[in-house]
This record gives sequence, structure tokens and C-alpha cells, in this order.
Amino acid sequence: MKDHEIKSLHGNRIRSPKRSICRSIFTSPPFYLTLAFLAFFVGYYTATSNPFPSSSSAATNNINFPSRLASATAAMTLPPEIDNFRVAPNCIDPIPTDLIRETILTRVYGGASPFDNFPPPHVANSLRHRSLKGWGSKGAVFRHLIEEVRPKIIIEVGTFLGASAVHMATLTRQLGLDDTLILCIDDFRGWPGFREQFQFINHINGDVMLLYQFMQNVVYSNVTDSVLPLPFSTGSTLSRLCQWGVTADLIEIDAGHEFNSAWSDINRAFRLLRPGGVMFGHDYFRMGDNRGVRRAVNLFAQIYGLRVQTDGEHWVIHTS
Repeated sequence: MKDHEIKSLHGNRIRSPKRSICRSIFTSPPFYLTLAFLAFFVGYYTATSNPFPSSSSAATNNINFPSRLASATAAMTLPPEIDNFRVAPNCIDPIPTDLIRETILTRVYGGASPFDNFPPPHVANSLRHRSLKGWGSKGAVFRHLIEEVRPKIIIEVGTFLGASAVHMATLTRQLGLDDTLILCIDDFRGWPGFREQFQFINHINGDVMLLYQFMQNVVYSNVTDSVLPLPFSTGSTLSRLCQWGVTADLIEIDAGHEFNSAWSDINRAFRLLRPGGVMFGHDYFRMGDNRGVRRAVNLFAQIYGLRVQTDGEHWVIHTS
């Protein structure tokens, strides 16, 4: 006989009164109401204590976040969930603006311009005269920010074929900013399978002609005095520029769209901004991008107590 059963006077098995009381408690409506309330309370508490912000309001034109940190130096005390993503700076004091072109040419190209004797013979027949395919490359945000900031140095993180770089170079000249330098950071490798969409970009033994086509576009557009490519990964290049003391007035972020890539680019580029500088980027309103660019932008703004504004398809963050 089981522990929770006893025999009646007639020999029949009957349930224990203790067992019956337990069954009546756990099957009663008040019990389920109490359980539901506890589940709601636990769920609400864990949701509101999540350090990562929600992006449900991203469609608004001005997005304000409460300041969690009084200053950038307070980032040293970030909560563990966010501190794992912190990008530590390793920068020297900024060098004068008029030394930046010389610094890049010397450290990257041995003192010569990469456009000297361009194109090399082995790729000349593989290039189009001009091919400026891009996404959002001529949005109104470019003119708005260049008119506002009047930058001497622009850094573009993610360049592809140079459509937005050429557009910015054209705008600076139209506005009388003839000395503005645009540094274009891109490894110029594309992404796996990109030639299915851009079949006109040839390759030689697996080496895609993306850098050369970018340079051809710059040459064709007659902006070689305004644009310099930095053909390396975004993370390593931004870190090295910081170590060289290179800074910028205006920085565009438009490289990797995954959260980790965008987060790294935004944080590293932020260290290169001069006081009062502006950082902006594309793909803020991509479908489902609360897991990608928009999430990275919103989290960055929340940490540093900054405001995200939108201009067309672009996000904009002012530092003053």
C-alpha cells in the first residue's frame, strides 16, 4: 500500500485527508492567480533591469536617452554586461590638422601618393571608367552636416566603391572647403558572394579589383587631392589612427551591419572625434535591426548620455 493511502473499515482504499487538502490547494483558482502574479513580477523586474536599451522608438526623429555616465571616463565602471564590450582607447595627443595628409602618406604609402602612375598595367583592362554604386550615398545628410561642421578632416568607415566619398568631396568643393581631406577606411574585399551582385568587378587569381575600382572612380571624378584610401580592416585602422594622433571633425560609420562590428567601429571612431565633432551612419532603419546597427548606436548613446537624431536613412550623434 502506498504512503498516501489508508484502508477503510470495509477494507477499501481511500485517499489520505492530507493528500486531499494538498490537491484542493494546488487546483484552486486563488493559487493560479497568485502564481500568475509572481510570474509577472519576476518578468517585469528582470526586463527593467536589463542594461541593453530597447529600440522600439527608433522611428522617431529625436531619440533621447538618460545619461548613465557623467563622462567618457566613467566608462571604466560600466556594468559587467556592458563592460565586456568596452573598447579601450590607446591614443596620443592629436597632431595638427595640416600634418595628417603627410602622416598618412608617409606611414602607409612610403611618402608617395597611391594615385601616382595609376592604374598599374596588370589591372588596367579589368576596370570600368566609372562605377559608383552605393546605398544612401547622396542623402541630404551629407550636405547638411558638411555645411554645419565645415570639416577639415572627414573619416569614412566603410567605403566600397567610393560613391559617398566622391559625393562628399564634391560637396566640400562646392562649399569652398578645398583643403578638406577624406580618409576612406575599407579592406576592399567585399563579402563572400558579393560578386554575384557585382559581376562587373573582376578578380585576378581570387584578388578582387574592388580597391582598384574605387581608386579609378576617384581618379575619374578628379578628387584625388581630397580622397585617400586606407585599405585595411576598420578596427585595426581606427586603432592605429588613434595611436598616430589623427583626429577628424566628421566621421561616417557604414561598414559591418552586425552588432559587434558596428559597436566596435562606433566606439573606436568616437576616440578620433575632435571636440564638437559629429558622427553619423547609415542603416539605422533596416528591418529587424534592433539586433544590429540601431542596437549598437542606441546603446552607445545611452552609455555616454548622447542623443541620437535621424536625417533620412541616417543616424546622427553630435558631441556638443
